[in-house]
Amino acid sequence: MQLSTPRIFSREEIEQVIQRSEVLTAIEAGFVLYSMGEVQTPSTTHLQFENPDGEVHLKAGYIVGEPYYVINVVSGFFNNYATYGLPNNDGLMLLHRRETGELVAILLDHGLLTDIRTAAAGAIAAKYLAPRHVTAIGIVGTGTQARLQLAWLSEVIDCTEVVVWGRSEERLAQYVEDMGDQYHITTTLEMSYLTERCNLIVTTTASKAPLLFAEQIQPGTHITAIGADIAGKQELDPRILYSADLVVADSINQCLEFGELSNASEMLLRVTELGSVIENPYLQRQNDNQITVADLTGIAAQDAKIATLVYRRLLERE
Repeated sequence: MQLSTPRIFSREEIEQVIQRSEVLTAIEAGFVLYSMGEVQTPSTTHLQFENPDGEVHLKAGYIVGEPYYVINVVSGFFNNYATYGLPNNDGLMLLHRRETGELVAILLDHGLLTDIRTAAAGAIAAKYLAPRHVTAIGIVGTGTQARLQLAWLSEVIDCTEVVVWGRSEERLAQYVEDMGDQYHITTTLEMSYLTERCNLIVTTTASKAPLLFAEQIQPGTHITAIGADIAGKQELDPRILYSADLVVADSINQCLEFGELSNASEMLLRVTELGSVIENPYLQRQNDNQITVADLTGIAAQDAKIATLVYRRLLERE
């Protein structure tokens, strides 16, 4: 008996079966299962390159009781577009049958599902940690996640006032052109302008030095930090975490290794996992004066959930 040939699904096919509401439900369940210890996942593997600047992330995960395990390979080579006219990011997900190890599907998404599950995580964090009344959303960065985080926040947050910070006026103008039809967007090169006006902030950059500082953060602000996903990256002044009323990690162990928490490891005992926050109202934001922080590095439970969901929806279309 021979192993069957895996099915290959294109990015275009995958895009057709994405429904935000069921993705959010699946990813939320993945966080809960992870915090319950129901997910097998080894340490993330990273490759880092210089000249040209690039990185590769490999995550693998299995949710106990599910029929598949998933391997996610995603890369970022940050000069691709400028040098070759190619996208900076690429990737795919491999779906294996748990009973036999057989590769059943290659989701050739070019990083789409990783982008989506990351954006969904930001929305979930805001659902449980953002203040009840969001005056304005602050987006730090102008790339893919800067767009997707804002788009997915609309599923859980009713706010169209947006302030976007970036280093390039040209990229800020492009951001407004891409997103301005649905939001009232103000752009700035000054971070203090953003922090004074926004009580929900999402940081989405590949910065290697803090961009936000403790003295800039207003009472009642929620910050979701997604940029620090590999050793050496950092977007937040560690004092923000030390002074916050509530700090939440997608994975405490992983965030201690290479998230924002890696720069504030002394506060380990004060950190709660997002899966526990989802399940326990007393761990969520309690009032609108609290400063809350979500440190999201991306976990394999998200990959397992979204890959399995998408594969099932693709089969249903046939």
